[in-house]
Amino acid sequence: MDLKLNSRMVGFGSFAPKQSVDNEKLCERVDTSDEWIRTRTGIKSRRIADEDQPTSELALQAAKCAIESSGLTLNQIDLVIVATITPDMAFPSTACLLQHKLGLGKVACFDLEAACSGFLYALDVADSMLASGRYQNALVVGAEKMSSIMDWEDRTTCVLFGDGAGAAVLSKNGKGPELLDFFCGADGSNPSLLCQPGGGSAKPASLTSVNAREHFLKMNGREIFKSAVRVMERSARVLLDRHGIGIEEVNHVIPHQANVRIVESLSQRLEIPLDKFFCNLDKFGNTSAASIPLAFDEGLKNGIFKSGDLGLLVAFGAGLTWSSTLVRF
Repeated sequence: MDLKLNSRMVGFGSFAPKQSVDNEKLCERVDTSDEWIRTRTGIKSRRIADEDQPTSELALQAAKCAIESSGLTLNQIDLVIVATITPDMAFPSTACLLQHKLGLGKVACFDLEAACSGFLYALDVADSMLASGRYQNALVVGAEKMSSIMDWEDRTTCVLFGDGAGAAVLSKNGKGPELLDFFCGADGSNPSLLCQPGGGSAKPASLTSVNAREHFLKMNGREIFKSAVRVMERSARVLLDRHGIGIEEVNHVIPHQANVRIVESLSQRLEIPLDKFFCNLDKFGNTSAASIPLAFDEGLKNGIFKSGDLGLLVAFGAGLTWSSTLVRF
């Protein structure tokens, strides 16, 4: 691989809504307890967007930060990809709405749906489009308003998720974390493990679907847990083996921020010490496609990732989807 051709993240940014809802506050609405949530998930609080804050607004704030930190002007951005499962509407894409809100030119824009793996999928796609030579600088955003699809009567799911956004500007020129390689995969054989049944062409919105609460997220937590650990381990090992990288050479792992038990299990299976895993799920919960960029941006700002360090980003999501990315800081 010619490393000189690799894309770099020349700008990065994130945004979380102001409203922080801790477990005690959530207990006022849901029949649960702080102890139950913390011991099973590691989550202490999550951010919840206001009613008038759609996903595009969360994406807008993160994108502004990323573009500003990149040093590029708006007219230098010629590609926008938004990874989300909570778009403002079915169509047009949230990326098109974001383009207008940012004041970008009439550039290519589209949404990508791979659930919690979405941001890493989008990095892979953007990197390939830049490699074609037809695009120069890409804005990649992972943004979710998960609170908009939560069933607040289902305590097994509503305690897990939060709202937020993270963004990166990719370029073949400039300085920043270097994207070394990607691996993506999926298995659509059992979509009911994690899905939103209503609202699509299979089950269009109707009085029946609304009354059946089919427009909310549904999840088989036990099966998702087992699948998540297995596919993330495989995804990570594929990249490490592809490049002949030993476990001891990995300086940082930034996993999808879903559940502390999943992270602990992944640490054990990969035999990578838990202290190499960067997690902030205790503050944000599971923000789906926004989770890895939120963590990545926090680690960058806090100086945790040092120049020359090797980072492994790894995720799983509904689909099931999975993805991993190697980064050289």
